[in-house]
Amino acid sequence: MHRLKERWGVSSNFQLIIIFFVFSITGSSSVYVAKPFLNLIGLQQSNFADTWWGTAFYWLLRILLIFPFYQILLVIYGWLFGQFKFFWSFEKKMLKRIGLGFLLS
Repeated sequence: MHRLKERWGVSSNFQLIIIFFVFSITGSSSVYVAKPFLNLIGLQQSNFADTWWGTAFYWLLRILLIFPFYQILLVIYGWLFGQFKFFWSFEKKMLKRIGLGFLLS
């Protein structure tokens, strides 16, 4: 735990617990939000063909939507729990590593 605290620049175990909690609720929330969003824009699973590729395409869309929801919710939850600085820095590093750093400019 000590090495993780040093790497992330975290000073206390309580702050580390808050960060883990934010990661956990963000993951769960982003998965939960993707389905209603697809329904809202008219992409219900019943609209896709009943073949394997129709189902696969629906799930691919849903998984691809989870990523942006995760990024947005991570910063929002980080702010709500008083860790905005950590999560904003984390977000910028992650987006730069996957080649989407231009979105932050």
